[in-house]
Amino acid sequence: MEQLNRITQEPNVMGGKACIRGMRVTVGMVVGQIGSGHNIDEILADYPYLEREDIMQSLRYAAWLSEEREVMLANA
Repeated sequence: MEQLNRITQEPNVMGGKACIRGMRVTVGMVVGQIGSGHNIDEILADYPYLEREDIMQSLRYAAWLSEEREVMLANA
């Protein structure tokens, strides 16, 4: 996975969910906005403290996460 330096996870911020630059804005919120039909410019207008690269990295993170899978190992 390429470096996602704007995506942070801290236990004391939003319960450890993936957030943007340590803010109380989750990747899920951004992806949800896109999924609801909002475009990047609309999101930036609604959240002026975000930057275009924040949104792009949120989408890349969500895409990467959706491809992840866990392999259950047999107990030894």
